[in-house]
Amino acid sequence: MIIGCPKEIKPQEFRVGVTPVAAREAVAHGHKVLIEAGAGIGAGFSDADYIEAGAEIADGAADVFARAEMIVKVKEPQAGERRMLREGQVLFTYLHLAPDPDQTRDLLASGCTAIAYETVTDRNGGLPLLAPMSEVAGKLAPQMGAWTLQKANGGRGVLMGGVPGVGPAEVVVIGGGVVGTHAARVAAGMGAKVTVLDRSLPRMRYLDDVFGGQFGTRYASAGNTAELVAQADMVIGAVLVPGAAAPKLVSRAQLSDMKPGAAIVDVAIDQGGCFETSKATTHQDPIYEVDGIMHYCVANMPGAVARTSTLALGNATMPFLIALGDKGWKQACTDDPHLLDGLNVHAGKLTNYAVGKALGIDVLSPNLALKA
Repeated sequence: MIIGCPKEIKPQEFRVGVTPVAAREAVAHGHKVLIEAGAGIGAGFSDADYIEAGAEIADGAADVFARAEMIVKVKEPQAGERRMLREGQVLFTYLHLAPDPDQTRDLLASGCTAIAYETVTDRNGGLPLLAPMSEVAGKLAPQMGAWTLQKANGGRGVLMGGVPGVGPAEVVVIGGGVVGTHAARVAAGMGAKVTVLDRSLPRMRYLDDVFGGQFGTRYASAGNTAELVAQADMVIGAVLVPGAAAPKLVSRAQLSDMKPGAAIVDVAIDQGGCFETSKATTHQDPIYEVDGIMHYCVANMPGAVARTSTLALGNATMPFLIALGDKGWKQACTDDPHLLDGLNVHAGKLTNYAVGKALGIDVLSPNLALKA
């Protein structure tokens, strides 16, 4: 198979979809790998690194899209990239379609087969291709929130760990999954007083057993959420409904109950955000204010630490990339039902039920797509 990797063009996105290690592995399996010139620079990989791995350097994205049978990226294809997709071509990347009707419409019109990292599952019910970036984003969230809290950035001017005689910041993490757990650990490590809200009693028991000495847990009822959000210096949104739009858990009206200058970090922004007032921002212009509350809603947070993120993502995606190359998407998805869960679009049909529900689009069963 000819596997193509274009340079990411989303603002301040420095990651790359194929590492030199993955390129070398694909070449060893008999595939041809096309890397757009300069695609890996932001993550610290030179064109020479890819050439040494056996890949070919393409002059531009148009060449990659025109020649490749499978496109491997990090972020969802931008409008210009979507125009270069074609019928029968496989796209393997993060998509986050539920809050993005324009992208969904373009992918359906292209006729491509799109497999989304964020809906590929594993035998334990986890999301193995989302988990590495969730870990990175979770660890970054308190750092970014602490920066947002600085007075020069419009925040309350509260230090996360406080000092002797002055209490620490109060941090509330909504969601106790991968993002929430890592966010809570880092925030607690910075000296903050941390509470994690979740609705899964088994998950809260796990968090209490493993991290009980570092942070507390509360059941995520509407009442508890409202109470803790009002007391918080920082609220980190870390909820996820796989494939679907994130639920809105904090309304605009609730902002008036929060401390002036408090910080909101919405890690769920890729799926539309879990605060009513959330809107996607970029690393170049990351924060904005609504009713006196500072919002940090960067949609590609892991891109800030592109080297770490690219290596972590590459470790997770490489086995699937090789399977898709060796077998073709149909056989790979037939052999691996967890990879089939990643199928979101095929030949003009939507194949993910959560996305279909969010956008009001009829869905073709993934199993029927295999037979199409």
